[in-house]
Amino acid sequence: MTDATKVAAAASSRDPAVGLAAVASLRGLLESLEELQVANARSQGWSWQQIAQVLQVSRQAVHKKYRRFGF
Repeated sequence: MTDATKVAAAASSRDPAVGLAAVASLRGLLESLEELQVANARSQGWSWQQIAQVLQVSRQAVHKKYRRFGF
């Protein structure tokens, strides 16, 4: 079982301390993965609008979140 699988399983724990810690870990992983893929999309010439559509958010929201990275 991988660490990611263990964390995902822990997210459904009946112990709130375990479950909430797992949710926080998953949130951090999700943010890292999203940042990686936004950078990937921008490097391949995707517009903010294209990225926003796939992420199901507004163009303004995704641009505001990632413009600080210079994408």
